[in-house]
Amino acid sequence: MTIDPSSIPNFGAQPQPQAAGTAGPVVPDQDLVKQLLDQMELKYVVDDEGDLAAPWEEFRTYFMFRGEGDQQVFSVRTFYDRPHALEDKPKILDAIDDWNRRTLWPKVYSHVHEEEDGPTTVRLIGEAQMLIGTGVSLEHFVSSTVSWVRASIEFDKWIVETFGLTPAEEKPAPSGDGE
Repeated sequence: MTIDPSSIPNFGAQPQPQAAGTAGPVVPDQDLVKQLLDQMELKYVVDDEGDLAAPWEEFRTYFMFRGEGDQQVFSVRTFYDRPHALEDKPKILDAIDDWNRRTLWPKVYSHVHEEEDGPTTVRLIGEAQMLIGTGVSLEHFVSSTVSWVRASIEFDKWIVETFGLTPAEEKPAPSGDGE
C-alpha cells in the first residue's frame, strides 16, 4: 500500500479533487507511517523500543502501535521537553484544561518529572489515538495523522504564547568556546 501525495491534507488551501482511494480498509503499520513522514519531509528515527520518533527543537513526537488483533491502537504521542516549575503546576493544569476543552487533539496532560541532578519539574505530554485493528480507510489514517502532527506543533506554539516562553528559534545558541 502506498500513499498518494495528493491525499495529504494541505490546511488553508482550497480542497483539491482526490484520486480514487484504496478498495477497502487497511491496517496501518510502521512502514506506512515512515512513508507518510517521508512525504511530509519530516526527519525521524527508530528508538530502542522500535517506535518511530520525529524530533523537534523542544519536543519529540512518537508514532506507536500497541495491542494486537482487533484491539490494536495507533498512538501519536508528543513529549514536550520544556520543564515547568513544580509550583507552577496549578497554572499549567488550568491552561491545559482550557486547551483540552477547546481542541480535539492532542489531549494534553502533565507528568511530574524527577531530574537526577536537578529540581523536580512538570512536563507536558500530548496524545491522540486511533483503533486500527479492524482496519481503517487509508485517507482517514493519513488525514488524522497529519492533523495530529500539526496540532502537536500548534500546541507547542500555543503554550509558548500562553506562558510567554522563549520559542526555540529565538534562544541564544550555546557557546562552545569555553568562555
